[in-house]
Parts: sequence; C-alpha cells; structure tokens
Amino acid sequence: MTDVLPRAKIAALDRDLSDAFATTPFGTGGFYGETTKRFGRLLARSAHADALVEHPLILAVVENILAPFCDRIQLNVAQAIAVHPQAPAQLPHRDHDMWRAPVGETEYLVNIIWPLSAFSADNGATMIWPGSHGVHALDAEPAMQPVAAEMSPGSALLFLGSTLHGAGRNISRDVRRGVVIGYSLGWLKPYENQWLAYPPDVARTFTPSLAALVGYQQHRPNFGNYEGQCPSVLLHGEPDEPLGAIDALRPDQQTQLEAFLAEQRQTS
Repeated sequence: MTDVLPRAKIAALDRDLSDAFATTPFGTGGFYGETTKRFGRLLARSAHADALVEHPLILAVVENILAPFCDRIQLNVAQAIAVHPQAPAQLPHRDHDMWRAPVGETEYLVNIIWPLSAFSADNGATMIWPGSHGVHALDAEPAMQPVAAEMSPGSALLFLGSTLHGAGRNISRDVRRGVVIGYSLGWLKPYENQWLAYPPDVARTFTPSLAALVGYQQHRPNFGNYEGQCPSVLLHGEPDEPLGAIDALRPDQQTQLEAFLAEQRQTS
C-alpha cells in the first residue's frame, strides 16, 4: 500500500526515535541479528506512533482478518528495527510460530511494516515468500521464490503471521530503518508485554481506544481482568475500595447463563 501516511508524519516519527536508534545496542544472537538494532515501547517514545497503530484503514483490514477468531484484537508489537550495512539475511520464519498452535486453519496475527527510510533489495528490504501463508504454511518448501518489499516512507506492507518472511541482506552502505506494528488475537499472550511497556500511568495518556489495544480491555469471557473487572478501571487511578468481580461473557454464554438461571428460578 502506498501513500498510507504523509511522509512528514513518518519523518517526525523517525526524528523522535533517532536517539533510541543511536543508543540501543546491537542484538545478540543469529535471529535478532548482531548487526541489527531493535527496540519497542514506541507509543511511549513518540506521539507520532499512534498514527501507525490506530490507522483506520489498517485496523479495518486487520479486524476483518482476525475477527472470526477472537472477541477483539490486541497490539502484539510496536518495534523499530535498523538493519546496518553488512547485516546478513535473517532466517526465513513465520511469526505465528511463536505460539505452539494449529497451523493452516486460523490466522493468529497480522503484521504491518512501515519504512522509516527507503527499503531496497540492496539495503535489507523485508523478503516475502508469496503464497506461503494459510494452508501453505504446512508445505515443506515454499512454492515461489521470495521478493524484496521495496518501498518508500509513507507506504505500508501488510502480511499475515503465517507468511514466510525475513529481513534481507544489507549489501549497501546505508542503514535500513523501519517499524513493525503487529496485531494478534486478543486471547493470545502478545510478543511484547504491553502492561510493562505501557503501565497505567503511561496508558492514562492514551485515548480509550489506544489503551484498549494495548491491553486495558477484557477479552470475553473474562480474559485479562483485574480483580475480576476490566483493567480499564486502572486508567482512572488506583481503586480506593476493593473491587467486586463483574461478568464479562460472550453473547452466547450470556444467553446460556440466562436460560440456566431462569430454569433454576422455575424449579426453586
């Protein structure tokens, strides 16, 4: 997708992240890459990051893909990545493999890569294996050769968590910088621990919808609760009194419960 956000907005985000790019150490290990830098907590580092996380078109696409499998979606990761010169290609992988779950039937996440600098085949643009998603994630080998996701700031690359991909080799003299924003099913443990990344005193500065994306909302039935209630109660400060648990059921469960209670009343 091209021209998803103005280049000026992406440039402002890049400026806000410049100190973190400069001071963050290179990774340790062959997967993260020892010539690659990564850091998260983007919503706490720049006021411009929320435009990426809550882009209405992106959210609409993500919700359309993931809604059949969950009550609500959540932010899985908001991470900046800088692939430096001489960085080798990253191991091709599928991000849904972080969860030991059945493959080929359910989509667990959607990723969006936003370039902060131009992505090219020479500077380590993300490599995508077309047709490697969904049921084809079960194939022993991908049917097609990878393609480099060459794009400019303002563009966005969307791909499923079942898609085989990996950062390309950087044979240029330039640092390739980008941001990955990922969304997953709300009942999964996210890649980035959102409540540590954005504790209540930080999340209180967010809009209610953004706070919900980072975990301050229950996933029915009752997942992610705080003292039996929606964790959004913490956005108004620490409760002064003990809290009582409140049902947060799916509609089908609520209907079943009401029928059960009605039967109990009739027989009592």
